[in-house]
Amino acid sequence: MSEVALVTGASSGIGAELAKAFSADGYELILVARRAERMQELASQLPGVSQVVACDLAREAGSLAQKVAELGVQVDVLVNNAGFGTHGRFAELDAAREVEEVRLNCEALVTLTHAFLPGMLERRRGGVITLASTAGMQPLPYEAVYSATKAFARTFSDALAAELRGSGVTVLCVNPGPVLTEFQLVAGYGTDFLPPVPGKISPEQVARETLAAFKRGRRTLIPGAVIRWYMRLNAPSPMPLKLRVVERMYRPRH
Repeated sequence: MSEVALVTGASSGIGAELAKAFSADGYELILVARRAERMQELASQLPGVSQVVACDLAREAGSLAQKVAELGVQVDVLVNNAGFGTHGRFAELDAAREVEEVRLNCEALVTLTHAFLPGMLERRRGGVITLASTAGMQPLPYEAVYSATKAFARTFSDALAAELRGSGVTVLCVNPGPVLTEFQLVAGYGTDFLPPVPGKISPEQVARETLAAFKRGRRTLIPGAVIRWYMRLNAPSPMPLKLRVVERMYRPRH
């Protein structure tokens, strides 16, 4: 019987590519996102068994475990990919939207991991993959909430990995850098905006490196050699200097 991977945010971008990668590797899939039609279209292109669950995780994350139980399958790998960002001066952004960002990027992550992890521990196998971001490796002015949520995701994942060492459950945190997806449009950038840092890679490469790192039992990953080395070289820089540089890079142009 094939193992089952549940991928959130599977309707586009990195989530869709992760679904393709896991399906090609022999996993059955549970695709979760708000847009059922997009997921149905994706499922029709995948070689294995794929089931679609439409769910707004910012509001209904607590209901997902029951929806999955009704499918009669167990989740072997949970891929916490769903999330979004916002861009602009924090005081000028919509407060409700900022709170929704925290609920999806942080609260849903905790809710789903807590729902599906006990079964993995009981079976002594499985994995939790969380898509964080290099944005969580330092504060980002004008993406204040987004960078904070991704710092939360990184810290949560790293702590969980330490707790579960030797349990048979792999915990991997993936930190992509510049990747062109629908994220930019949703966040309020232009459709082709990427931060002026080196190392742009495709969603396909993120998915490919993520699956390879998961199979090797890695705890953390920055996909792409160029951005990986850029982040390593940048890490020792004093925080006041980094904040001044990043503020200029992300400052709204209007």
